[in-house]
Amino acid sequence: MRFETLAVHAGHTVDPSGSVAPPLYLSTTFARDEQGAPLGGHTYIRETNPNQEQLEAALAPLEGGEAALVFASGMAAGIALLQTLPPGSHAVLPDDAYYGFRAAALEVLPNWGIRTDFVDMADLGALAAALRPETRLVWIETPSNPLLKVVDVAAAAGLARDAGALSVLDTPALQRALDLGVDVALHSTTKYFGGHSDVQGGALIFARRGELAARLEHLRHILGPVLAPFNAWLVLRGLRTLACRMAVQSATALAVARALAGHPALSHLYYPGLPSHPGHDVARRQMSAFGAMISFRAAGGREAALAAVARVRLFTRATSLGGVESLIEHRATSEGPGSRTPQDLVRLSIGLEHPDDLIADLEQALG
Repeated sequence: MRFETLAVHAGHTVDPSGSVAPPLYLSTTFARDEQGAPLGGHTYIRETNPNQEQLEAALAPLEGGEAALVFASGMAAGIALLQTLPPGSHAVLPDDAYYGFRAAALEVLPNWGIRTDFVDMADLGALAAALRPETRLVWIETPSNPLLKVVDVAAAAGLARDAGALSVLDTPALQRALDLGVDVALHSTTKYFGGHSDVQGGALIFARRGELAARLEHLRHILGPVLAPFNAWLVLRGLRTLACRMAVQSATALAVARALAGHPALSHLYYPGLPSHPGHDVARRQMSAFGAMISFRAAGGREAALAAVARVRLFTRATSLGGVESLIEHRATSEGPGSRTPQDLVRLSIGLEHPDDLIADLEQALG
């Protein structure tokens, strides 16, 4: 079954009432029979609930996985995975890792006895050199955020496997991580899966329903980073239109990137769909489309970048990505103190507007 069909039908069951849309179950606790057995297979919301269960049943086949677990946020999902590493472990992260995971690696993981190195994973030689006997996790992000670096996922996962390490891909919906050899796919369902800037969530999808998935399910139950039923319901609703939204947003982003290419107000333009991007050939091989994120650097430096963001009329000045509306942000300001993002960088999340309108807005903003 193809991705577009799976997105609509995976996890879909008709409620006994005949309702085609899934009901929302807000109960925090569930009844038992006279012998103490759960009447419907659920006991307490922090452990399992019907909406969470239905979303997980929908997510696993989207990646070709055997199991999925959902969490309160993408960060919660990623941190839960990191919590399974034993003290003394070593993890390798990309040099431009999402700033939240970079902060966790520097500020939290040392307290758990876990050491990290940051490497440019687009350079497979650098990744290979960073692996050690104690390496337990290789963390892959591609295209990266916000520099949109492209990593050869199959090759990076192969290096991790040869080193006896787990591999995880923080992935958009346009590349099937598990088919590329990754052990775990990480999604911030806040973004494209939800798709409407109104829900927060995260998910881990596993190639195998094994000991790791069981440990993480127990950890979620004990520590409580669970996804609320309404959030699970919203993400499931968003999944049903994911394929068509991603197709339109990716096509629009390509049109916008082509229009911006060579613009005199820009010193750099980052979009893997452009042949000039150093990772273009790899992206073309492992992605079904090039995504809806674009970054550029203003030729006039930080002040020019801030001025362009201030002048937009159609784009919304806000952080995050993956919604139906196009967003723009001066990324270093959004990340705050300690940001390693270039001060002249602007990040775009392309929505569902007509590309000509977005291009016109950017052209007048760049002046």
